[in-house]
Amino acid sequence: MSDKTEELRWGVAHKLEFIEFRLFWDGHVNRSDLTGQFGLSTNQASNDLNRYLKLAPANMVYDTRARTYARGPAFKPLYYRPEAEGLLSQLRSIDQGLLDAEPSWISTLPAFDATPTPVRGVDAKRLRAVILAIRACRAIEVHYQSLSHPEPRWRWIAPHALAFDGFRWHARAYCLGDERFKDFLLSRMLKVRGERPSDIAATADRDWAARVTLEIGPHPKLSPGQRKVIARDYGMRGGKARIRVRRALLYYALKRLGLDTDPGARSPQDQQIVLLNRAAVFAQGT
Repeated sequence: MSDKTEELRWGVAHKLEFIEFRLFWDGHVNRSDLTGQFGLSTNQASNDLNRYLKLAPANMVYDTRARTYARGPAFKPLYYRPEAEGLLSQLRSIDQGLLDAEPSWISTLPAFDATPTPVRGVDAKRLRAVILAIRACRAIEVHYQSLSHPEPRWRWIAPHALAFDGFRWHARAYCLGDERFKDFLLSRMLKVRGERPSDIAATADRDWAARVTLEIGPHPKLSPGQRKVIARDYGMRGGKARIRVRRALLYYALKRLGLDTDPGARSPQDQQIVLLNRAAVFAQGT
C-alpha cells in the first residue's frame, strides 16, 4: 500500500487497493467482486468504483461488451504495490492450510502444488508458555530432549525470541545450566513446569543482535547464459546479491542455501550459487 492511502480512511483505501489488485492480476474488476469480498451493497460497490475512476481515470475503462471495468493501457497502480512474492506467498499459505482460498484476493486460483513439509509436533500449550515467558521476561523449566543426551532432561531457560530456520521453529533462549544463549527446538520441549523471574536481558544475546551479510553470486563454472539466469533467479545486481541474517541464524541460513560445504563438493549445476565473502562470513563463526 502506497503513501497515497494516508489521505484516505483505511476502509476506503483497502477497497481501492483491492480494485488495483484485481486490475493488475486479472485485468478487470466489477461490482460483484467488491460485494463478494467486502459484503457491500451494489450501490456501495458502484460508489467505490466511481471513486477510483475519479482518483485514477487512466487506470480503468469500462468494457461495455464484457460489462466489466478493464485495466487501462496506461495503468499505474497508486494503492497496491505489485509483488510477485506476495501472491506466491498466498498460494503457499493456501497449500499449507494456513489461509482459506475464499478470503484471498485472488479471483481464480491457478493450478498449483508444493513439495510437502513435515509437520512438526509443536504443542500449543508449550508454545504458549514460551510466548508468555518472552513477553514477561521470565524463565521457564522445560523437559527437553537434545540429541547430545540419550534421555530428556529438565533445564531452566529464559527465552527472548522465536526463530524459524526454514523448516523448524526454535526458541532463542539463555540456558541457565550452560550459562549461554542457545536455540531450543519447540518440538523437542516435552513438558513445561514452573516459572520464575529472569534478569537475563535480550540485549545480552550478541549473536542475536549482530547481523551478517552474505554476498552470493552465480557459480563461476556455469556458462555465461547459466550465470545470467541464476542472477535473475536470486535478484542479483552486478553479479551478486546481499542477504542479511542474524549471526544466531547464520548456520541455518548457510545450510538452507547449500553454502555450508565446500563449493567444489557438488557440480556447478547443483550448487548454482557460491558465497563470495566466504572467508569473512566463516570468520564470524557458524
